[in-house]
Amino acid sequence: MNKKDKVLIIGAGLCGSLLALRLAQRGFKVDVYESRPDLRTTDISAGRSINLALSDRGLKALRLCGMEEKAREICIPMYGRLMHDTKGNTFSSNYSGREGEYINSISRGELNGILLTEAEKHENVHIHFNQKCKNVDIDNGVVLFEDYKTKEEFTVNAAVIFGADGAGSSLRKSYVSERKFLFSYSQNYLNHGYKELEIPADKNGNHQISKGHLHIWPRGDFMLIALPNLDGSFTVTLFLSYDEGEFNFENLTSEEKITEFFEKEFPDALALIPNIKEEFINNPTGPLGTIKCSPWSYEDKTLLIGDSSHAIVPFYGQGMNASFEDVVVFDEILNKDLGDWKTIFKAYQKARKHDTDAIADLAIDNFHEMKNHVANPLFKEKRKIEMDLEKAFPTEYFSKYSLVTFNEHIGYNEAMNRGRAQDKALLNMIADDAVHTNLELTKEELRVILDKVIIETNTLLEEDKIAGL
Repeated sequence: MNKKDKVLIIGAGLCGSLLALRLAQRGFKVDVYESRPDLRTTDISAGRSINLALSDRGLKALRLCGMEEKAREICIPMYGRLMHDTKGNTFSSNYSGREGEYINSISRGELNGILLTEAEKHENVHIHFNQKCKNVDIDNGVVLFEDYKTKEEFTVNAAVIFGADGAGSSLRKSYVSERKFLFSYSQNYLNHGYKELEIPADKNGNHQISKGHLHIWPRGDFMLIALPNLDGSFTVTLFLSYDEGEFNFENLTSEEKITEFFEKEFPDALALIPNIKEEFINNPTGPLGTIKCSPWSYEDKTLLIGDSSHAIVPFYGQGMNASFEDVVVFDEILNKDLGDWKTIFKAYQKARKHDTDAIADLAIDNFHEMKNHVANPLFKEKRKIEMDLEKAFPTEYFSKYSLVTFNEHIGYNEAMNRGRAQDKALLNMIADDAVHTNLELTKEELRVILDKVIIETNTLLEEDKIAGL
């Protein structure tokens, strides 16, 4: 590895732009090639998630690059979930029992824009838009591009190539097509897709529902969610089966059927979406998939990073945060002065892959939790106990959600294993009638519960370790 090496990054999205910025800060010469136009001058949001949930892991990465404060300026704090039933009743569930812990709704485009602008301040960074990657010669470090405007093809040589080009990664496709090495790859789709709608601001430019929550309309087999935007609007996302159930994307094709669906399942949301029919018919339906692959690198030439190596479904709000954390972990590997790129790439995957596999699995778990379990009395009882424990013992107890979302010093894999064991311990106690949330428990009584949860959790973790799980 040499800082004079020419570094080429395919993709100027969130991960690619942050990676470019960090490598530039370390003194590398970086060229970034992006297939789309410059999002700072062109609206290219159609079909993509407009806003995302930024939490501690993502903020840690932004802090590393000196961008945390700029990002916070465009954030809206969300302190918990607000659930809506079919009768218009709501109940809230905080994300944490501790003070000052929340996630943030942030515009994908605005965050991407400030990262690109910051990266371009470095004279060793050059970003090229409208340049689509067609293929990568991974042996020789040569990338074939096509200019969208002129349709001309051209090649670029680089010492090292990073594929930060998302779930449809051209670099990953080149791994598959060139067959230079044994490459494992899986892509699994849910039978649900998603469609984005909008709750506009009121006539005074204010939010029509609470902007301090992530709103969820859980309906068992499907759900609606809404995240606030700075302009007073909400981005609403419907998650629905393509072809199963009474209502699905295949049969919601007429204005009458769409209206019937929303009147029955989401009447309070329908009242807030004036252009529901037009938006539903015209906005695209996107797929929801998980990608796992290995190895992420080829020799000392190429590396997959971000969604190109581990795309996940959005239900833990960790897709962007996980990709940003990739940059943190890669930066930590660079700090070890391992010498050549091949060794660096292998060390990075060894340090990172078990965590990206874990958050992929957790995201699927949370899909079922959000569309169904959040309205389940047993789940609400467990969350009440967790919030009480976190409030009473803020440094001793962390729910699974808190371990994943607010403990950036803990890897996803550790958070998953400990969180699942804690959940099982608490649910066992509830099932055995050992704890009741309808009582106002004293701190001493909560201490007894916490001690039991700790003992049971550690026992379950040890059993899993012995079983090799």
